[in-house]
Amino acid sequence: MKRVAIVQSNYIPWKGYFDLIAAVDEFILLDNVQFTTRDWRNRNRIKTASGVRWLSIPVIRGARNRPINEVESGDPDWRLEHWRILTEAYRRAPHWADAAPILERLYQGCESTRLSTINRHFLEGVCDILRIRAEFSRAEDYDPTGTKTERLVDLCVKAGADEYVTGPAARAYLDESLFHDAGIDVRWFDYSGYPEYPQVHPPFDHQVSILDLIVNTGPAAARYLKFAAPASTRS
Repeated sequence: MKRVAIVQSNYIPWKGYFDLIAAVDEFILLDNVQFTTRDWRNRNRIKTASGVRWLSIPVIRGARNRPINEVESGDPDWRLEHWRILTEAYRRAPHWADAAPILERLYQGCESTRLSTINRHFLEGVCDILRIRAEFSRAEDYDPTGTKTERLVDLCVKAGADEYVTGPAARAYLDESLFHDAGIDVRWFDYSGYPEYPQVHPPFDHQVSILDLIVNTGPAAARYLKFAAPASTRS
């Protein structure tokens, strides 16, 4: 059985996003759709001594009128600024010393100005840290047709999927019957029940970047996910 998820790329997203990646065989980045402002495409949250803080990649003017895969970053120095903020926020985290060299290489090696490429760079880098082995692909490589659910079904068919895994928010618009007609099962991903872990900056908050989990728990990070540890054993 081949499991597929189809999601827009996010910048250093929360642990649930990576759990979804770990639960499938192929993770398709749906970045040939319109960019949305004040969303997760170019920003995410971290914990600091002063509370939650947003890290945002500045994007060019007019980005809201473009698909995600055509949006460019608007400031070449954003990487330096984000790394400075992360260092200040997490330098006292239990596993910062071990994680910092790996994360710093991710930031130094992110040379693209395309938001979609930037996001994929970090997604794949974090998956390496968590030993998640799902295959990444781009929706545009499959040249999907149709709108909304039809497009998702077409992507699944072209990717050879037997099962489509999606988050609960999709219940508002997904037409499951179209998947069933194509011989594809739909599995609803459950983001509830995550255990808390020690955060260097309390009170605890689940809704922060995966980087928070990595620097606070180190090698134990996958234990706080539902699928990452089993997925790491796939060949």
